[in-house]
Amino acid sequence: MDLKTIHVAACLTIALLFLITTKMMILQRKDLNKRVPALPPVVSFVSLIASLPTLLTRGLPAVIHGLHAKLGTVFTISLFGVKKVTFLVGPEATAHFFEGSESEIRQSNIYEFSVPVVGRGVLYDVDLTTRSRQLSFCTNAIKPMNVRSHVDAMVQEVEGYFAQWGQHGVVDLKHEIWHLILVIANRCLLGKHIRENMFDQVATLLNELFDNTSYLISFFFPYLPIPPHHRRDKARSKLGEIIHDVVRSRRTSSGLADNNDNDDMLQRLVDSNCINGRPLTESEIAGLVVGMVFAGQHTTSSAGVWTGACLLNDDGGRDHLAAAVEEQREIVGRHGHRLDYDILQEMVTLHSCVKEALRLHPPAMMLFRHASKGFSVRSREGNVYEIPKGHTLVTCMAVANSLPYIYKDPHVYDPSRFGPGREEDKVEGGKFSYMSFGAGRHACLGKDYAYMQIKVIWSHLLRNFDLELVSPFPEEAWEKLIPEPKGKVLVSYRRRVCSA
Repeated sequence: MDLKTIHVAACLTIALLFLITTKMMILQRKDLNKRVPALPPVVSFVSLIASLPTLLTRGLPAVIHGLHAKLGTVFTISLFGVKKVTFLVGPEATAHFFEGSESEIRQSNIYEFSVPVVGRGVLYDVDLTTRSRQLSFCTNAIKPMNVRSHVDAMVQEVEGYFAQWGQHGVVDLKHEIWHLILVIANRCLLGKHIRENMFDQVATLLNELFDNTSYLISFFFPYLPIPPHHRRDKARSKLGEIIHDVVRSRRTSSGLADNNDNDDMLQRLVDSNCINGRPLTESEIAGLVVGMVFAGQHTTSSAGVWTGACLLNDDGGRDHLAAAVEEQREIVGRHGHRLDYDILQEMVTLHSCVKEALRLHPPAMMLFRHASKGFSVRSREGNVYEIPKGHTLVTCMAVANSLPYIYKDPHVYDPSRFGPGREEDKVEGGKFSYMSFGAGRHACLGKDYAYMQIKVIWSHLLRNFDLELVSPFPEEAWEKLIPEPKGKVLVSYRRRVCSA
C-alpha cells in the first residue's frame, strides 16, 4: 500500500470518526433534553414592576391572571433571587400539587401561621402521623352521618335569629351572616352549654382571634411582635381556658357525656382516643375545636354573603333568585315547613347558587405547598418543566375558577352551568376544575358542613322575605388572608305575609 493510499484512508477514517462523534453528541443532547426538562419561565423584574398598578387597584389575582395569559399555566416568580415561587394554574398543571404525598409536596411548613391560632401540639405543630390522626377525629366529627342531627339545631338557631327582624328594614348582610354562623358554630361545634351561658364572651374572643389573624402579614410573619398578634394571643389564651374548663367538666360530671345536649363536635373529641388508647388532652381538644371554628367561620360566612349578593344583584342574579324561590315553594309543597338533612339534599337549585357564588368568590385567594422533592409537570401548552426541590408552590383559586376553556362566560354569575346537560366543572379538566374547596389529599374537610349551614340560612330567607340589594355590588377585599366582601352589604327586607 503506497503512501498516498494510506493518507486517503487516514483522512476517510478521521472524517468517519468525526461524523460518528458528532452524531452521538447530537443524540446525547436530545436525550439529555428529554431527561432534563427546562425550568419554568421566570417573571422578569420589569414585568413585576409593571404589575404594581394592577396589584394596587385590582388585587393579586388580577396580576396572576395577567401573568398566566402571558407565560402559560406554569411560571416562576423569583423573590430577590432568594425564594422561588412557582405558580401552577389549571387542572393540567395541578394534579401533583393536590395528590402528591407529604414527602414530596409538603403542606405543614407553609401553614405555620395557624399555630398561634390553634395552639401548640396540634395540626401543623406536630408530625405528619400525629396530624393525620388528629384530622381523622375532625373528619369523623363532621361527616354527614354524624351531623345529620345538627340540622335541627341549625334550623332552631336560624329561625330564632331572624324572628328578631322586624316586618321590614335594612340590614348589613355581612354582619348578619357573620353573627349567625358564629351562633351556629357555638351551638353545633362548641356545644349547647357554651351557646346558652357564655356566647357573648366566647363570640367576643373568637372575633378578636379572627380579626387579628386575617391579614396577609400574619400569613408571612405569624410571630411578628405587633399589637394585632398580641391581641390574638391574649384572646386564644382566654378561649383555651374556657374550653379546658368545659372539657374537664364533661369528663368529671357523672353521666354528662351521655346527655343528648352534648351532641356536638366538642363531645366527639372528648370521646376520641389515640391509637394507644390515650384520650385527647384538654389542649389538643381545644386546639382542634378552635381550628375547626377558625377554618369555617370566615369562609362560610363569606360564602353566605356572596351567595346573597350574587342572587340579589340586578346584573343577572335575580333570574336565578326567582328559580331558587320557586324551588323552595315546591319543597314546602311536598314537605311543609319541615327541614332536615334529606330535604336539604333536594335543594339542587340553591346548591348550585351557592356553588357558583363560591366559584366567582372562592374562600381563599391561593393555596400553598412546598416542593420537598423535584418533579416534572406538563403545562396545558404542552411544555414539560422541571420544578426544583425547595420551590414554594402556589395555585390561585380565583384564576383557576375562571378559565374560559372550562367555564363559558367565566365572569358571569350562572348557577345553571352546574346543571344537567352542562356540568362545566366536569366536562373539561375533571376533578381539578373547581377549586373552591381545594382537592386531593387536602380537600376541605368541612365542605358538606358549610353547604348545610348556608342552605339552612338561605332556605329560610328565601321562604320568608322579599330582599333587595341596596348598596352597590361589593368589591373583593383582596388584602385579607381570606377575601371577603369589602365594606357593608346593605340589603332591604320585607317579611312576607304568607311565606313560601
